[in-house]
Amino acid sequence: MTRRIDIELTSSQDDGTWTWRAPGARQPRGTLEGTLLPEGVKVGDVVRAEAEFDLDGIVVTSVQAPKAATRTEKAARIEIIGSGRDSAPGGVSVVLVPGGRRREEDGRGDRPRRSSPGRGAAPRRNGSPGTPAGDDRGGPRADRPGRESRPAREPRTPRPERGASGERPERSDRVAAGPRPARPERSERPRRLQTVSTHRNAALAELRPEQLPVAEQLLRGGIPAVRNAIEEQNARAKAEGRAEVSPDPLLTMAEELLPRMNLAAWKDRAVAARNAGKDAPLREVRSVVASASTVTLDDEGRQMVGTLRDALQTRVTALRDGWLARIVTALDAGRVADALRVSARPPEPAARVPAEMAVRLAEAAGTAMAPDLDESEWKALLEAVVDSPVRRTVKPAGLPDPAGEDLRVSARRAAGLVPELARLLGLPIPPPPGPRRPTPSGARGA
Repeated sequence: MTRRIDIELTSSQDDGTWTWRAPGARQPRGTLEGTLLPEGVKVGDVVRAEAEFDLDGIVVTSVQAPKAATRTEKAARIEIIGSGRDSAPGGVSVVLVPGGRRREEDGRGDRPRRSSPGRGAAPRRNGSPGTPAGDDRGGPRADRPGRESRPAREPRTPRPERGASGERPERSDRVAAGPRPARPERSERPRRLQTVSTHRNAALAELRPEQLPVAEQLLRGGIPAVRNAIEEQNARAKAEGRAEVSPDPLLTMAEELLPRMNLAAWKDRAVAARNAGKDAPLREVRSVVASASTVTLDDEGRQMVGTLRDALQTRVTALRDGWLARIVTALDAGRVADALRVSARPPEPAARVPAEMAVRLAEAAGTAMAPDLDESEWKALLEAVVDSPVRRTVKPAGLPDPAGEDLRVSARRAAGLVPELARLLGLPIPPPPGPRRPTPSGARGA
């Protein structure tokens, strides 16, 4: 496989070859032909090279010349030159180079005046040369024939000054709108695990040079990534008229390195989850623990997965206890709707309401849905019951009297989920839902 790498030239041999190493390494890694080096290189230079990685080692095929240091920024200069004519002492003209715009010079070296057809020279302020008498940027201009004089502009009303406290006084023509509403705080996003590559780097450092390209492809996408890299290399070799490589030895090497690379990648994920502690998302920690069964663990890996499993169980237990405590608190305070809404949002999919608490929650919901309850409150309770896990055991005490058509329509729609509503509406009680049937593989493919 051909790759671009940076190499540092370490010494020149008598036979015309040079030794090289990776920049910053201690020992030379290989040799290259001196004819590949451009002119002017010396020992210690770091150059970019094209190298092929095969079973015998690394073979450097070409070397690029080192980039010369260039100045990216040039200082702007102010060049002061004389006019070449007799003038007052100290008279000079200024030219900016580079990037400056050269100003055209007139007889006095002043800035050129803009002019247009039918318009005279632009007047100047404060009675400077070229200003008509009585013209102060507000009066009539005699140098514009055919145009009527304009009336003087009204002076702009100055803005009120700020007080000592820095506040500006209120204007009488502005309606007080009250204090500005506070900006809503952005919801905190769940933190992502910090990437760790300690074990992957250690695993790559133990490999031979010819194994490095294969191991890097394994870390990117497993065996399919290695196959794709081989196909791309053979396609380039065929286009350039070079010999193609046989994929069998490389795939055999990939199968031997795959367990080691998978273990190193899993350890890095486990270390990241362990370092994050309680800030690690439960989904990430659960994924790391579950993926431990797909790799061949060593002693260190088994210790890691045991620590993560215990930490995960502790966090899940604490979240579940807090969830149940919120349900009990809401029931004790008589907030049945809040208790139903909390029960519908468990901290994890596997969490279930205990049987004793489920019975208490269903009885409290049925008692609260009494006929003397307001229609809007009764409908809000019905929505909370439909979303709760105890909806099939709730027995409402009765419909509001009188019950509007909108409420009856909502109750008929929810009768399939709350069977007791069917009895109150005089409808046949629907049967309980049966177990889900597995989807046939043929229908899934269709």
